[in-house]
Amino acid sequence: MLRLILALVAVMSGPTTQATGLARARHAIDAVAGTISGRVGAAAMVVETGELVMSHGNERFPMQSIVKLPIAMAVLQRIDAGTLKLSEVIHVRKKDMVPSIHSPIRDLSPNGTNLTVRELLRAAIVESDGTASDILLILAPLASVDQMVHTLGADSMKIVATERAMVADPKVQYKNWSTPLAAVKLLRALQQGRSISAPSRVLLTGWLTETTIGANRIKALLPRGTAVAHKAGTDATRGGLTRATNDIGLVTLPNGQHLAIAVFVRDSKATEAQRDRVIARIARAAWDAAPHMARK
Repeated sequence: MLRLILALVAVMSGPTTQATGLARARHAIDAVAGTISGRVGAAAMVVETGELVMSHGNERFPMQSIVKLPIAMAVLQRIDAGTLKLSEVIHVRKKDMVPSIHSPIRDLSPNGTNLTVRELLRAAIVESDGTASDILLILAPLASVDQMVHTLGADSMKIVATERAMVADPKVQYKNWSTPLAAVKLLRALQQGRSISAPSRVLLTGWLTETTIGANRIKALLPRGTAVAHKAGTDATRGGLTRATNDIGLVTLPNGQHLAIAVFVRDSKATEAQRDRVIARIARAAWDAAPHMARK
C-alpha cells in the first residue's frame, strides 16, 4: 500500500472535520493507486489556502508533454516584457519538424510553414504539438525555462530535454522530471498571477481549458460543468511498458477557490484506460476532500 503524506500548511477551523476529510482522501488515493502496476504520485493543493494532500509527492516522475506548460509560460513572460509579440511570424522549416510524435503542424505542412507565436503557443497547449514545443524553445531556451520554474518555487522540477531528444532516446524523458508537489506549486504560481500577466494568464488558462487531450483523466469524474484548466502528458507504450501517464491542472471549486492537482503514473504495464481511470479517481478523491482543505 502506498504511504500518504499529509502536509497541512495553514491553521484551519474545525480541525476534526478537516482531519476526517483528509483521512478519507488518504485512504481513497491509497486504495486507487494500489489497483495499477507502476508507481503513482499525486498532490493536490487549495491555491487560496495552501492546504495540501499528497502521495509520493516528493518523488520524481517523467513529465512528457506537461513540460509544454512551463515552456508556454516562459514564452509568455517574454511577451509580457515586450521582447516578443504574439503576432510575430516564425518560419518553421522542414528540418524543424519533429518526427515520430504527435504533431499536427508537421502532418499538415511537412515541408515547412509560417506560424505566429500565438499559433505556436496554442498548438503546443491545445494540440500538444511536439514540433510547436521545440520551436517555442528557440524563443525561450531550455535553461531559461528551467530557471523560471525554480524562481516560481517549483524547485523539484527539471527541464533539460527537447521533444526531438526524447524521440531519439525514450529514456531521455526521465531527464525532464517533476515531483507532484513541484507541479502543484507551478500551478499555484500561475493561478496567483506570480508568473505571467493577467492577460497572458487568461490566454493560457483558456487554452488549457479548451484542450480535449487527457479528457478521461482529471476532469472525467468531476461534476459536469466543472472548469478544469489542465495539461496531460503521455509516453508511447513500448513492449507493454508506458513510462509516463500524467495530468496536472487547476480545478475551480464550487466556492470559487481553486484546486491545483497533479497525478503521475510511472513505468506502468496497465492499459491506457486503466491508467486514465486511476488519475480520474484520484482527482475525484481530491475534489471530495477539498471542502475540508478550503476556508469558507
